[in-house]
Amino acid sequence: MKEALLYESLEDKKVRCYLCNHQCLIPNGKTGLCGVRKNEEGILYSLVYGRVIAEHIDPIEKKPLYHFLPGSYSYSIATVGCNFRCSFCQNFEISQFPHLYPGSIPGTPYSPKDIVKKALNHGCKSISYTYTEPTIYFEYALDCSKLAVKEGLKNVFVSNGYMTKSALDLIKDYLHGINVDLKAFTEGFYHRICKAKLKPILDNLKYLKKLGIWVEITTLVIPEENDSSEELRDIARFIRDELGPETPWHISRFYPQFKMQNKPYTSIETLQRAYYIGKEEGLYFVYIGNVPGNETENTFCPKCSTLLIERYGFAIISNQLKEDGLCPKCGFSIAGVWK
Repeated sequence: MKEALLYESLEDKKVRCYLCNHQCLIPNGKTGLCGVRKNEEGILYSLVYGRVIAEHIDPIEKKPLYHFLPGSYSYSIATVGCNFRCSFCQNFEISQFPHLYPGSIPGTPYSPKDIVKKALNHGCKSISYTYTEPTIYFEYALDCSKLAVKEGLKNVFVSNGYMTKSALDLIKDYLHGINVDLKAFTEGFYHRICKAKLKPILDNLKYLKKLGIWVEITTLVIPEENDSSEELRDIARFIRDELGPETPWHISRFYPQFKMQNKPYTSIETLQRAYYIGKEEGLYFVYIGNVPGNETENTFCPKCSTLLIERYGFAIISNQLKEDGLCPKCGFSIAGVWK
């Protein structure tokens, strides 16, 4: 176990955790809502530091990040645990492991130095903290990130966006990109399905933009839950007005998972409706995900409509962008991290 960051010791050996916006009050001998931060005699410990439950070499497009070193590979890791309880989680076997199997924290022991070495040996350009929520293994991610930067690697979070600003301030100099799941645009959805709140995520998205960290947004469109035109339009308008129309929005197809086995797949018609809503609201880059082979996987110049990056699934077929992110035809600057 490693002593946690961002907590306060209180009377009666209780602690208050300030890592995420749950800000759990944790009695002695108990864990927070994430199940992986435990109070032992008034000291908060991370139970998952260096315990890797999943590791893969992924195309960066899988995160999904479409405007971040396209065509590169990212060494991707996770530990068990999550600070959300999403009913539709596709990785519930590991994200909810501490709740499904209390008292057990599995994982292969890797030091931060091991992770960076593996990323370099496999020719990756970045390390992604993904699959589960990286906030809950923050100390580990932070230590890996610091070493990665020294070796010329970039760092990426795939996150629910529920960390505190204090956590972001600690990692801001080492975090280069993030894809945040903006799962819906109502407090009711977040409370009922994720056991969380919407407002802290919206606040964090604006703060991430202010910090200069590259942001892309993903919304998993779930039938009869967050697929109304009104809600989709609200999301598109928030992205446009608060993050900028250059911020990519990934509209992802839902497949029945975990506790939502009774839901149907998202229809292509619904995804297309969401796509056109995003474009109508002025977003430059709207992508439909989990439907390989559709034209909306591609990146077009918002000014002259030139095809810039052609994709099929997670593969780059062609990339016509200049090294500095300029359209080769009209010179329009495409926002992103290109080199």
